[in-house]
Amino acid sequence: MKPARPLCYAPRVRALRRSSIGLALILSAAAVFVRANPGSPGQRAATPDAAGLLAGAIDIHVHSSPDNVARSIDGLEVAKLAHDKGMRAIVLKNHYDPTAGLAYLARKAVPGIEVFGGIDLNLTVGGMNAIAVEHLTQITGGWGRLVWMSTFDAENQVRYSKENRPFVSVSRNGELLPETRAVIAAIAKHNLALATGHVSADEGVMLVREGHRQGVAHMVVTHAMNPPVLMDLAHLQAAAAEGAFIEFVGGSLTTSDAPARMDRFADAIKKLGARFCILSSDLGQAGNALPPDGFAAFMQALMARGISRQDIDVMAKQNPARLLGLP
Repeated sequence: MKPARPLCYAPRVRALRRSSIGLALILSAAAVFVRANPGSPGQRAATPDAAGLLAGAIDIHVHSSPDNVARSIDGLEVAKLAHDKGMRAIVLKNHYDPTAGLAYLARKAVPGIEVFGGIDLNLTVGGMNAIAVEHLTQITGGWGRLVWMSTFDAENQVRYSKENRPFVSVSRNGELLPETRAVIAAIAKHNLALATGHVSADEGVMLVREGHRQGVAHMVVTHAMNPPVLMDLAHLQAAAAEGAFIEFVGGSLTTSDAPARMDRFADAIKKLGARFCILSSDLGQAGNALPPDGFAAFMQALMARGISRQDIDVMAKQNPARLLGLP
């Protein structure tokens, strides 16, 4: 009689099957980018394979289930997948539920990879709620690390989406609200990382400026050039001057706008300098590539646009480690 397979076997097999399919699709998309933007022969020869890019990489923007919407993979599966691909760390993000507890469980299930969580200050946790940030730090393991300053419930997101519903404000009349300053104080007190979320470009600069003033050591502007944030170069430079990293996310590379989006990102990275930038996947959505596979393809797409391997490593390994307080 064959021994019974462990209960976790089936979902992991499904995840790995999805990974193989997703990797094939996303590498095909990356090949299209290279053909469309070949660069010099030296650049083509220098483009490494996915395994080389992912070895030691850190993805600070990974979506997973359990969630209130369909995800391609759960938190334990994606930790296993990232570990198997040689990644150093991931950050599990959820728009409505804190993920420090999930990070703790993922670390127990998958030794050998650093897994962090955080809290997104949407309405489900009380919006700009310093008490919720304090609670994050008390979760077993202490693996809550990022505080997103509201995303889907951010006032800027709700107005951009032309929705008529409650929202979370971080500022009024050009000034940060007292509760926003209190959240930033809690972030500084516990040496957490401030992520700006889906606030406006001006509000993002205001947040990191206040974070700098209050002594927050770790800050990142969340997918700064994506809707609804839409920072221009002046905003990016202003945020970087306050000590914040600028996040660029790969997302899906199979959409019609992906080549132009990669062009914009590569141009901005060259103008800012890699030392100010972080790359991440922002993947985990049902139907998209699995996070590690899409992350590798994103890096390949940028290299096809003239970003050096050295700069890729700075943005995908060194800078995320600094944001998370890793040596």
